[in-house]
Amino acid sequence: MANQYEPVTDEDRQRVRELHAKGLGRNEIARQTGRSQRTVSLIAEDLGLTFDRTATAVATQAKVADAKARRAAIVQRLYARTERLLDQLDAADRGGFKFTTSTVHGIETERLDHVPGQEEKALAGAITQYMNQAVRLEQLDGDPGVDAARSMLGALAEGITKLARLDAGEDDSGEG
Repeated sequence: MANQYEPVTDEDRQRVRELHAKGLGRNEIARQTGRSQRTVSLIAEDLGLTFDRTATAVATQAKVADAKARRAAIVQRLYARTERLLDQLDAADRGGFKFTTSTVHGIETERLDHVPGQEEKALAGAITQYMNQAVRLEQLDGDPGVDAARSMLGALAEGITKLARLDAGEDDSGEG
């Protein structure tokens, strides 16, 4: 197997030309010739050969779509976890908060009608983390124009409200 420091030979050039003619891509040619991908690219460029990047583009699009689907599934799991934690907090209102603690007698579990402070703080922190993570993941796949449109629509609604007040004889401060 050739290493990256060996000069490119006429045999290397011929082999790249043959493998390229068979429709192999740069990475496969590099594997078969024992040359780096960069060296294969340089040889191909010198020979005036190009590689069809359609398959690469399709594979990249598929990976992007797969990643988006995985993020959506993770977001759903984060929402489900958040809902379970909220259910635990709500159970306390019905006298059903399950509180487990270690005592001198071992591990004991009680049903409480309230959530002890430390547990509520921990649950609230977890809920906040899950929701923040979900929001960040959703923003990755969100339409960047949506926020701009919301902002524009909000400003437009505010302007229409001001005009309506002026037409009704109110001053701009909203104080009749």
